[in-house]
Amino acid sequence: MTGIKICGVRDVATMQACADLRVDWVGLVFYQASPRYVTPEQAQVLTRSIPSHGDGGPARVGLFVKADDETIERTLQSVPLDILQIYDTEERAGAIKSRFGLPTWLARGVSSSSDLPSRAQFDGYVIEAPHQKGDDRPGGLGRTFDWTLTKNWTAPVFWMLAGGLNPSNVRDALHASGAPAVDVSSGVEDRPGHKSHDLIKKFVEKVRLGG
Repeated sequence: MTGIKICGVRDVATMQACADLRVDWVGLVFYQASPRYVTPEQAQVLTRSIPSHGDGGPARVGLFVKADDETIERTLQSVPLDILQIYDTEERAGAIKSRFGLPTWLARGVSSSSDLPSRAQFDGYVIEAPHQKGDDRPGGLGRTFDWTLTKNWTAPVFWMLAGGLNPSNVRDALHASGAPAVDVSSGVEDRPGHKSHDLIKKFVEKVRLGG
């Protein structure tokens, strides 16, 4: 079954909706420039509102953008994250993986097949549209890329498709990309940073129907 990640969750009701729908991962954004930003204290409340991953709840993924060790450590003191999703260089992401000992996903922007990872340096990759000049944040911009680039890619490790996905296009995206999992954020919002439970439900239904 295709994996589903709902990223940028900011309120208890949405966490509970994700748990009820049995999505695989919920993403918590620890990047202040994002409209989906949560503090470690807010994230602690969210994580406590649903069963832990060990008890059957979604795994908690913490998203960090060019974060220093102190920021990540302070977050982990409040929030029992299961996975770290890193927006930074490969070298820095590798240092974070070594330092904290948690499964680590590296976000990778793709504009051609040569951008696709070939080495199993991390526990997973988040494959999305590349950064463009003028972007104020790395993700949550609703931008897609050529999904067929990944169709015949022999991925070295687990990966998920992200960027511009929504209930209307996710089945096409899965068919074109061959992705084993999908990551959605702005595509299930009725305004930036505010998740629509109806759109989340529709997204999950479409993925499970098509994947």
